[in-house]
Amino acid sequence: MIDLPGMVLVWDALPEARVAGGAVRDWLAGRPVADVDFAVPLAPEVVMARAAAAGLKAVPTGLAHGTVTLVAGGRGFEVTTLRRDVATDGRHAVVAFTDDWVEDAARRDFTINAMSMARDGTVYDYFGGREDLVAGRVRFVGAAAGRITEDYLRVMRFFRFFAWFGRGAPDAAAVVAIMALRDGVKTLSAERVWSEVKKILQAPDPVPALRLMVDTGVMPLVLPGADVARLEAVMVAGAPPDPVLRVAALGCGDVAAFAARWRLSAAEAAWLEALLVPEVLRPGDDDAALRRALAGAPAPVLIGRTWLAGGGGAAWDDLRVRLAALERPVFPLQGRDLAALGVPAGPRMGACLREIRAWWLNGGCMADAAACRARVVQEIASGNSLRK
Repeated sequence: MIDLPGMVLVWDALPEARVAGGAVRDWLAGRPVADVDFAVPLAPEVVMARAAAAGLKAVPTGLAHGTVTLVAGGRGFEVTTLRRDVATDGRHAVVAFTDDWVEDAARRDFTINAMSMARDGTVYDYFGGREDLVAGRVRFVGAAAGRITEDYLRVMRFFRFFAWFGRGAPDAAAVVAIMALRDGVKTLSAERVWSEVKKILQAPDPVPALRLMVDTGVMPLVLPGADVARLEAVMVAGAPPDPVLRVAALGCGDVAAFAARWRLSAAEAAWLEALLVPEVLRPGDDDAALRRALAGAPAPVLIGRTWLAGGGGAAWDDLRVRLAALERPVFPLQGRDLAALGVPAGPRMGACLREIRAWWLNGGCMADAAACRARVVQEIASGNSLRK
């Protein structure tokens, strides 16, 4: 039975409510349930009045679509009135409220997402979702083509749920519909597509879903030129399920263009760009080489590059352990240190800092501030025009 803090308070105020959608699916699949959404055959105004009477905070987060967020037990629970679609345009839906549970379940995308559960633990499954979940089958509720034309994001959601829950051959009707309607993906916002791509790539093994994206012609619309075999090799080597690392393994072309197209966050774009720098350490490299590399990039970036280089096996694992254990070296001099030694500000000081840093790097980043200052003094004494 799903039992998150605060659920009992929601059920006390709304005994008619049922847990709906993903929480039921994940609970039946034996997976952790972090968030719970409720459905209820009551108008939003009634939900808010009931919540107020029970002393619960109610936030009208989406009244047009019947959603109220109740705060109970220190967490928020979305409570949505049962709905039916009045009109859809491939991206948005106009809905009307209903008290018919079957009608509400019929508008959901996949059978495994169309189940609901009452307070006593009874699971209501009108479209065979429980059987599909056991079989590893991702199947649209009703006619696949009709569900896709209601919202083209369901093409990407199909691959996401296939990556996480699918086993064996995909549902034939879904594949036919996706191949016929795949161009609808072009009408979706970049943010929505990238969100789904990330969730696909976070699956323990996204390769079957990615290969299916290639077979159905969807991959060229999202990641043209993707090399699924290379990603598979990186995964076999033991790389973590980081979605940006996996995009780098698949190949994304020009990083700036890819980041702009799919509206990556600044952090995601910087991470992708850093991973794709072709400077990769090798297991035979000594600690001095590792410190030099760490002076230019943090350990997670250097470790990520080792995965992209196909670094599998004990020797590569040992390299990653060494990288993680080393403290990142920091060049110990700044401009004010050179000024104190008589080096004038301006281009010459910049050149001096670069020269001393190169000496520091060549020594494996071991020289401390005193040694670096002594090197500056030595260069000046030997006739190097550092002060000119």
